[in-house]
Amino acid sequence: MNNIDYFFSKLIRFSLLFFVLYLIFTNFGTFLIIVSVLIILGYFFIYKKIKQLKEQSRQSGFHFHFDGSNFQQGAQGFRFEDFQHFQQGNFQAPPQFGEVQKAKEFFGFTHSPTKEEVKKRYKELARKYHPDINNHDDTLMKELNHYRDVLMQVAQ
Repeated sequence: MNNIDYFFSKLIRFSLLFFVLYLIFTNFGTFLIIVSVLIILGYFFIYKKIKQLKEQSRQSGFHFHFDGSNFQQGAQGFRFEDFQHFQQGNFQAPPQFGEVQKAKEFFGFTHSPTKEEVKKRYKELARKYHPDINNHDDTLMKELNHYRDVLMQVAQ
């Protein structure tokens, strides 16, 4: 009798294990099927929506196309030489000649000043034009700062 009990207990254990594995894999398989169907449906809905948006953009007359020909050197008044200073990390546009002359006159220079001369003269003029010290409005101080930047770019 012990052999029969042992056999049935093993058979019950095996049956339970097989049943649990069957439930796990069939439910997991069902889960995978449902997820796959949802992904496929989502893909087709998104694909249809994108296709619909493209069709609407074609009908409205808007079409974006970039081929680089619009940016060839000299095309449509655009010159890459005007932006060479950006490649060296200098994000301020180079001052124009008339602006340099105005800066020299504002600072009182008749020659091309060095950076040290600009710094020294800036300190003197800052004491003169600073709005907190001399009750001026800040327009002269803004001009002073701007012209200092202009002169520092061209100073040696």
